[in-house]
Amino acid sequence: MRPCIVLSRPSHPGNIGAAARAMKTMGFTDLRLVAPKAFPAAEAVAMASGAADVLDAARVYDTLEAALADVVHAVGFSARSRDLSHPVRSLRDAAPDLLARAEAGIVALVFGNETFGLSNEELARCQGFVNIPSNPAYGSLNLAAAVQVACYELATSGGDFALPPQPEHEPATLDEIEAMHQHFERAMTASGFLDPHQPKRLMERVRRLFARAGLERSEVQFLRGMLAAFEKPKRRE
Repeated sequence: MRPCIVLSRPSHPGNIGAAARAMKTMGFTDLRLVAPKAFPAAEAVAMASGAADVLDAARVYDTLEAALADVVHAVGFSARSRDLSHPVRSLRDAAPDLLARAEAGIVALVFGNETFGLSNEELARCQGFVNIPSNPAYGSLNLAAAVQVACYELATSGGDFALPPQPEHEPATLDEIEAMHQHFERAMTASGFLDPHQPKRLMERVRRLFARAGLERSEVQFLRGMLAAFEKPKRRE
């Protein structure tokens, strides 16, 4: 079961919409809002950019306690150090545990107001305290950005998404590469760039260059086509 995202006292509807978009990109759909300053709002829909379904399904509560009533485990996010009894964990370290708990019931990721974050009283309603490590000199994350990072870390920890299939490219054979080397040598000799009587180590360098490149068949064909075009006699105007 996917954790739910709880935004407590969000003041900007645009951030609610952007958070919904961040959630949907990572497969999260359960959005809960505690005393939002403005919701529903056209700005939220605009910022959701295709995630209006997440906004439409969002539930609004008067208190954090009500939003967490059916939750089995809640973690609060904060960039500030707090004098609280439960230890602070990095989001990446906490992700596997949160996913394991989500197998038994609803887990909540709780985010506070854009300006002040979660209060100590709100954090006290949570069973865990999670931090997103960031630049100590400037650790201020936008609310929607924090939601995006949180959803990404959990989705990645769960192995939910993979890279899209990569196109397969046929490697060039050694015979094709050798024929290309010989073509280069002929073209460079014909142009005067290579002196066959004093070749020095030019062809050796060419071979090393293309050996590092790991050429594909289409690339060899392209290079030989380019050389053939260079070898054509120029028409006189």
